[in-house]
Amino acid sequence: MSEYKITEGTELRIAISGKSGCGNTTVSTMLAEKLGITLINFTFRQLAAEKGLTLAQVIENAKNDDSYDIAVDTKQVELARAESCVLGSRLAIWMLKEADLKVYLIASDDTRAKRILNREGGDLQQIKDFTAMRDREDSARYMKLYQIDNNEYEFADLKIDTATRTPEQIVSLILEYLEKNGRIVRCDR
Repeated sequence: MSEYKITEGTELRIAISGKSGCGNTTVSTMLAEKLGITLINFTFRQLAAEKGLTLAQVIENAKNDDSYDIAVDTKQVELARAESCVLGSRLAIWMLKEADLKVYLIASDDTRAKRILNREGGDLQQIKDFTAMRDREDSARYMKLYQIDNNEYEFADLKIDTATRTPEQIVSLILEYLEKNGRIVRCDR
């Protein structure tokens, strides 16, 4: 059972974004569990399953066909509009304009690379180089597809540096913000 409930008679949509290695998936998952609401994390992996393709095929096809990115982004927003949820994605705070709370997670390039290394293994310098390349490619793609500058997130309601906080501390900050603003109430135990 969740520790919190959404204020009676309302719905709650939370959008959480951050670059790879910022803790986006972890924080989004934990927050959805604490609130007892749906986590929306529709990715190329789910799109591949829907289309009867492998993940590798979808990634390869997406290099030259923008419809794959657009399909994933559109599906996420469509799912998020259907019910109270946490939408965790690189573009959530830009794409779900009506989100009740927009959270942007921040971490330095070094912190992100070390987290990816811990999660996936490998060589730290190679991970730093790959992550920098991926950031550049993502930024260029978001600008091309949607005219979104993903380095411009000042409009987010909460901007949280994840380098010095555990995922639990980050979730607590978000819950405190929601409670303070009357969006959730703590359940009686």
